[in-house]
Amino acid sequence: METVTKILTVGIGGAFGATLRYLLNLSPLAAIFPNFPFPTFFINVTGSLLIGFVLTKFETNETLRLLIVTGFLGAYTTFSTFEFEAFRLMQTKQLLTAFLYVASSFTTGFIGVASGIWLAKKF
Repeated sequence: METVTKILTVGIGGAFGATLRYLLNLSPLAAIFPNFPFPTFFINVTGSLLIGFVLTKFETNETLRLLIVTGFLGAYTTFSTFEFEAFRLMQTKQLLTAFLYVASSFTTGFIGVASGIWLAKKF
């Protein structure tokens, strides 16, 4: 696959991933737990599940890997936002919420990757 085509493939996937991330942050997900950054949590968990699934199911398909993993999921998942939100919770002395956010994000993200791998192998 030519370099320009690869760049465009990543860019197209990234545009869709970033757009979905933005829309989810505008969605009613934010109202579910007002003091907990639920949209970012949801995005990171679903992104973890998808990356496990795609990298297992399509490990030899470079085009899909570039489009979905590097492009779409690279723009969709929000680790830097997650880190900032966790820091902000600690800074505002919401230590229990910060701890729960970090611990549950890590745990469910890990479960998401494992589940994605399991699903890819099953189907």
